[in-house]
Amino acid sequence: MSCQQTLTVNLSDNRSYPIYIGQDLLNDASYLRPHIKGQQVCIVTNTTIAPLYLDALISLLGDYHVDSVLLPDGESYKSLETMNSIYNCLLENTHNRTTTLIALGGGVVGDMCGYAAATYQRGVNFIQIPTTLLSQVDSSVGGKTGVNHPLGKNMIGAFHQPQAVIIDTNVLKTLPARELSAGLSEVVKYGLLGDKKFYHWIEENIESLIALDESVLTEAIARSCQNKADIVALDEREGGVRALLNLGHTFGHAIEAAQGYGVWLHGEAVSVGMVIALELSALMGKISHDEVDRLCRLLKKADLPTSSPNNMTAKQFLQLMSLDKKVLDGRLRLILLDAIGQAVVRDDASMSNIVQAIASHTAK
Repeated sequence: MSCQQTLTVNLSDNRSYPIYIGQDLLNDASYLRPHIKGQQVCIVTNTTIAPLYLDALISLLGDYHVDSVLLPDGESYKSLETMNSIYNCLLENTHNRTTTLIALGGGVVGDMCGYAAATYQRGVNFIQIPTTLLSQVDSSVGGKTGVNHPLGKNMIGAFHQPQAVIIDTNVLKTLPARELSAGLSEVVKYGLLGDKKFYHWIEENIESLIALDESVLTEAIARSCQNKADIVALDEREGGVRALLNLGHTFGHAIEAAQGYGVWLHGEAVSVGMVIALELSALMGKISHDEVDRLCRLLKKADLPTSSPNNMTAKQFLQLMSLDKKVLDGRLRLILLDAIGQAVVRDDASMSNIVQAIASHTAK
């Protein structure tokens, strides 16, 4: 497989957009400039990423009016309060409706930049340049944007699609090992929820992924993005099948909220959430407990947790899960498996089984 690929997220009303995947894309203006509509650009990044890549990006934009916003790094800053620094920059520098925002960073930067783009002057263009594996395979694709509230993750937001997603795999060389593992959690998710062959491929190639083998990494990113793009094309605003992308997230978001945003990385929390979801699926007779153990072995190879924090109780999980966006008319909807590669939305799990699944995977 080629180490450079272009995918398309197919949407209606001429809103389809490309996902470029390959090496050194941040040094090639031809991927970026066609997707900038006006003469104004605002780059949103953070204090960790800016020293590494901001100057290179600005150099590609020499004849544009370029401003930049440096956000503090971390999930704990994904808030309405932090959002004002983006709005302040846009207003102080008189950016108009033809401006283009560029998200240069991980999922937090991408979500906040996208939400700013969705809401500034009721909507302007933006481009995603994700710099973590998790954001490359998940949050940069599909147009979900937003911020956290102390009572719930991503409860304030909007659907707003980017003009393009530019994924430079070279940036992963500067990614901390913990962040790489967190991204692999979302890669595993795509195999579990709808692509059994991909799940088996991940099992066979997990060591190469951890070692950042370029061809294997590009294939993993491309297959993850394609899986997500296919689902988004069918259900852009999560009225149906797109909910399957939340496998492990309802349990995972509870962990993030309970521990304080940023204490556990999103991918770490989702890792445990997937284990609990598969355990619950097994308790409901849909898959074998051997499949739960198999997932745990894979996640451990990726240096991901498989047990929730020992300071969390099932009662705390349920309290936090009741605030989740997947709750509909008082019923908790969970993404579970009928088989590996076959996820379903269910609201009929018994409370006793949910509690048992949580308790079975809580750190002792």
